[in-house]
Amino acid sequence: MNSKKSVAIDGPSGAGKSTIARRVSEEFGFIYVDTGAIYRTVGLAAALRKLDPKDKAAVVAMLPEISIRLAYGEDGLQHMYLDGEDVTSRIRTPEISLYASGVSAHPEVRAYLMEMQRSLARENDVVMDGRDIGTVVLPDAGLKIFLTASPEARARRRYSELVAKGQDVQYEDVLRDLTVRDENDSTRAAAPLKAAEDALLLDTTEMDFEESCRAVAEMIRERFCL
Repeated sequence: MNSKKSVAIDGPSGAGKSTIARRVSEEFGFIYVDTGAIYRTVGLAAALRKLDPKDKAAVVAMLPEISIRLAYGEDGLQHMYLDGEDVTSRIRTPEISLYASGVSAHPEVRAYLMEMQRSLARENDVVMDGRDIGTVVLPDAGLKIFLTASPEARARRRYSELVAKGQDVQYEDVLRDLTVRDENDSTRAAAPLKAAEDALLLDTTEMDFEESCRAVAEMIRERFCL
């Protein structure tokens, strides 16, 4: 039996999974695993090669040619490396979001990255967020949470985040890209976005960041008696 504690947080793009998961992992001393960043790194690799992310044959052929590594820096944050280069900041653009959605639809890509994710949970207490963590990656997770919010609320949050990073974006474009990704993620054949049957649902549309973190932290305390 694996004695490690695992929290799976799933939900659509812009629901606040990453920021909330990072905060609560720090509070409880768990390792935070941003699986979306792993898929974004594959998406970046495809973008650099000017591949169509929906071209399964081309994307699958690329996988043996790339090296993806996850490491935790002195800042305590997860950093993604592609072929030895830290690409943590390069993968956070709307363009790469769409590339990530495209490549993640291929079962071969998901299988390629699965062991990396599961090994982290075997070896550490983790908070892992993504779109199929509770349903596919960690089906036996001790706690599963499906985090959501209205498309408009999620687009506003993502827009503010991108503007704060100095990116020149329009809210309407962010909302459109988010809606497209929702459609892609929920209708793909391989591990579509959906709540696990035993997941707890948390709608943060009317919550601010601190309220959302408190709600998730309380779920963790109750489940693991912390």
